[in-house]
Amino acid sequence: MTTFEDGSGTRELTGKRALVTGGSRGIGAAVVRQLLDAGAEVLTTARSATSTVPEGASFVEADVRTRAGAEALAAAAQEVLGGVDVLVHNAGGARPHEGSSAIPDEEWQDALDLNYLASVRLDSLLVPGMRERRSGVIVHVSSAAVLTPVAPFLHYTAAKAALENYSRGLALEQAPFGIRVNTVTPGRVATPGGEATREQWARLDVAPGRTNAHDTAPLGRDGQPDDIAHAVSFLVSDRASWLTGSNLVVDGGEFPRG
Repeated sequence: MTTFEDGSGTRELTGKRALVTGGSRGIGAAVVRQLLDAGAEVLTTARSATSTVPEGASFVEADVRTRAGAEALAAAAQEVLGGVDVLVHNAGGARPHEGSSAIPDEEWQDALDLNYLASVRLDSLLVPGMRERRSGVIVHVSSAAVLTPVAPFLHYTAAKAALENYSRGLALEQAPFGIRVNTVTPGRVATPGGEATREQWARLDVAPGRTNAHDTAPLGRDGQPDDIAHAVSFLVSDRASWLTGSNLVVDGGEFPRG
């Protein structure tokens, strides 16, 4: 793993306190490892305790889908870290259905709570501290499926589309206070969760969407969790100090632009 250092030879996130949601496996765990490697103190979360949390990170059980869960997590971050300088929203997901009309109301709401409102609620609790310090970085992890939405995942892609719009608006609102807000939009990434979702989709009686129609992206392979974590690590560092309101698509060229 690459270790980025500033001009003094110090790891570039030394002294920074980072909170990463959904950091026990896949992309989230890769983000946690890279932030630790860059010198940050890291707290991460999942809905239940797990042995896969990267060594060196603190962990707290948290369900970010509710306001109460967000409040408990914000309180834990204050207790463990003493504040949050870097906030990475990685928790997310939804299961596919045979079409949009087959998605139950409760799963529409769950998709919104997990993939969109979790970020809104946690940001609202932690941004005030960043504003007081006039410094902070937030990264929202979206999905390239937003670029080509398909019926089995409309609840998920609609929530992620809302997240991207919200992220841009929050960036403009908080820029005067020294807070940077950006989005990372991954394409198809080889993770246990992603593979399980693709297997669920394959069992449905529906035509494959674009994300199932190609074995690999134009660059010739699926993404790896570290590919996305590198993008996140860049955005939270001072190397990206003039970037806010951006959406960095990391998909190997798979999805259309514009």
